[in-house]
Amino acid sequence: MSESVLPIIRNRKITGMSAVLLPFSPDHSVDWEAFDAHVERTLAAGLIPAVNMDTGYINLLDEATKAEVLRRTQSICSGQQFVAGAFLADQPGADFNRAEYARRMNDIEAAGGIPVIFQSYGLTQQSDADIVEAYQSIGADCNQFIGFELGTVFLPFGKVYSLDVYRQMMLIENCIGAKHSSLQRDLEWQRLALRNEVRPNFMVLTGNDLAIDMVMYGSDYLLGLSSFCPDLFGKRDAMWANGDSEFYQLNDILQYLGFFAFRTPVPAYKHTCAQFLKLRNMIGTNLTHPQGVKRPDSDVPILEAMVEMLAAY
Repeated sequence: MSESVLPIIRNRKITGMSAVLLPFSPDHSVDWEAFDAHVERTLAAGLIPAVNMDTGYINLLDEATKAEVLRRTQSICSGQQFVAGAFLADQPGADFNRAEYARRMNDIEAAGGIPVIFQSYGLTQQSDADIVEAYQSIGADCNQFIGFELGTVFLPFGKVYSLDVYRQMMLIENCIGAKHSSLQRDLEWQRLALRNEVRPNFMVLTGNDLAIDMVMYGSDYLLGLSSFCPDLFGKRDAMWANGDSEFYQLNDILQYLGFFAFRTPVPAYKHTCAQFLKLRNMIGTNLTHPQGVKRPDSDVPILEAMVEMLAAY
């Protein structure tokens, strides 16, 4: 075993943030009624809704749609906590755009949410020192924020930072946590060990949909997989807090779903999510965004079997 593997922490209360899928109607417009119901479902499960994330097609939405997502989420949450992606589109070679990040964060905070800082070319193509300085400037422009590092398998401008950059990010007082999406356990264990040493209340939010048991080692989560079944993730988390051995069986089935949904091409998991939610009668169609990556119809019978496996819970 790697020296970076950490001991299991039993009976801990898990903070779960669930990225909310943006559903679509037969005419390919947003199904707002289904979106509202999914935000409500996420809250009812005891999870924190995360909107305008990758699962919500943030990089494909126009400004009006992103604003409507925020408006509706603010109304539904009615003072309860939610987080939202602060995303800006740029091109390779672009400069870090502090003003645009500040505008995005201000929009989110005005709606009552906490910004999750999406990476951009202008942010990640800097030197380590400049990346740290960029996050410090982000911290100066908002009340609280959540950092975000992800591999290029998700988006081409992603970057997994060095541990030194991660340490410096943890030292920014109003950075309350960071989502880690390398899909590698060892890198996340390293971050957990560093968090335990430097700032124990900092949230390491796993984005590893291929290792959702990272919560056993001290990670919390911000996942796309939990959007498939926020109710069951809420039950799983409660099982862990209560020391219920059923945690392992339910987690295993959910992980089976994760491996199937997040296979190559990974971005197509959003279509899988729509297929799965449609089978659970939680949304009206299994359509993905018109520009989204699609899965074959032959996936549906496999997902039907998974729905049956989870029915006991």
